[in-house]
Amino acid sequence: MANILEIENLTVSFDGFKALNGLNFSMEEGELRVIIGPNGAGKTTFLDIITGKVQPTEGTVRFKGKNLKSLPEHRIARFGVGRKFQTPRVYLNLTPRENLELSCNRTKTVFGSLFRKSSSGEKLTVKGLLETIGLVGKADIKAGLLSHGEKQWLEIGMLVAQSPDLLLVDEPVAGLTDEETMLTGDLLISLAQSHSIIVIEHDMEFVRQIARKVTVLHQGSILCEGSMEEVQNDPRVIEVYLGHTDEAA
Repeated sequence: MANILEIENLTVSFDGFKALNGLNFSMEEGELRVIIGPNGAGKTTFLDIITGKVQPTEGTVRFKGKNLKSLPEHRIARFGVGRKFQTPRVYLNLTPRENLELSCNRTKTVFGSLFRKSSSGEKLTVKGLLETIGLVGKADIKAGLLSHGEKQWLEIGMLVAQSPDLLLVDEPVAGLTDEETMLTGDLLISLAQSHSIIVIEHDMEFVRQIARKVTVLHQGSILCEGSMEEVQNDPRVIEVYLGHTDEAA
């Protein structure tokens, strides 16, 4: 299967500090990859590079074979990269249904979405997304009334509504209950059937639930890659990370 993402010899320097240092990374289309690493490993910078928020000092990022160098964030998003940040970014005064309708058509404004009827195709898409994210029963209450976990699912649904080829999900279970965490894992595994997904996470129980292949970052470079079992048993990983699972990522 072809690689959807290829990163070669990537270095990102901030005033002499190398947040990423000679990093090489690739993932196949349709893959669910989890990235872990201690504080300062470069995980957030890694996502910033893919989305165009930060430009590399050296090296290249290729998405679907295209070099993303110098492309602005909105162009990369339209090209098929969707990012979910740690804090949910949803319209709290709109319902989940309205949030999803707005996301289905990115040319629409909030005002326009409220005063223009959705097409039948959009309605079907929204209905399917509400089922996928488990919010059918809360589709028409204000999003501000949802739990933290439900807001996370809504934002994931809003991302999926934009039909990205690659989903970047940053710490999706921070602050969630055990039940919400498990449901979030089920949701991501389900979405991985039709999307390529990168998840940044430090909750090891959650990583075990969803991980097929794990990449460990350390000091801006890849320390090792493999199954969760392989990574857990790697002495280098135990030394730099797994002995400190109480640390925030």
